[in-house]
Amino acid sequence: MIKDVLVHLSPADKNHAATAYALALAELFDAHVAGVAFAYEPVIGASVMGAVPTDFIEAQRQENIDFANAAKAKFEESVRRERVSAESHVFSASMAGAADQFGRMARRFDLSVVIQADQETVPAEELIAESALFVSGRPVIVVPYIHTGELKLERVMVCWDGGRAAARAIGDAMPFLTRAKAVEVVMVLGEEGKQDSIPGADMGQHLARHGVTVEVKRIVATGKVEETLLSHAADMSADLVVMGGYGHSRLREFILGGVTRGMLASMTVPCFMSH
Repeated sequence: MIKDVLVHLSPADKNHAATAYALALAELFDAHVAGVAFAYEPVIGASVMGAVPTDFIEAQRQENIDFANAAKAKFEESVRRERVSAESHVFSASMAGAADQFGRMARRFDLSVVIQADQETVPAEELIAESALFVSGRPVIVVPYIHTGELKLERVMVCWDGGRAAARAIGDAMPFLTRAKAVEVVMVLGEEGKQDSIPGADMGQHLARHGVTVEVKRIVATGKVEETLLSHAADMSADLVVMGGYGHSRLREFILGGVTRGMLASMTVPCFMSH
């Protein structure tokens, strides 16, 4: 059951795609939604510390506060229009601190929603997404910054490789899968060490037992795995992609795996991830 949703209100989300998606989820599941914006502390390089005028730093801080308040106000306007249960907050933090705080907050919600990081903007969105995935212990939906239109669950693509993260994502996404009109479980052939060959562990059968209308597809990688998956998602006109979020630990910090990073960089449809 999805009864509460946390959404990051990013000033970089010009189309307010994450807000719209989170509010649509709240309406679909009759859930409460909490919007959180961060007023980032100015970033001043150590090499120029002391050389930057104080009034410049304060002006930058105020500008960031204004951006956060504007994102909060837009969220509240959308809430009044959609008439869903909601709350909103603005917190001051560094970029790294904001990401950690968002991940810890997300632990107390069924699901978080964040916007895809635009490579032409500040890296805050990427940090927020990584924290939501690796710190929260909860699933996250990453919404493409180009996303428009309503929430749809006509066709859902599930990425299955027999691994733990993929199994976790499928379990977490069950409220979506049971509502979808059609689900494709997609396996990319040729992934070393990730064959779904355990007797009785067929994921298609498992989902069918839950009443999911499911079809299993085995596709051949024509290049990078993420490119193959994204190409198939486009071919089937997927409305949502469900996949495990992969990474590895470096001195207790999670670093996105190649497939996960590639999907997040090039995705064109919302992506549901769990780790």
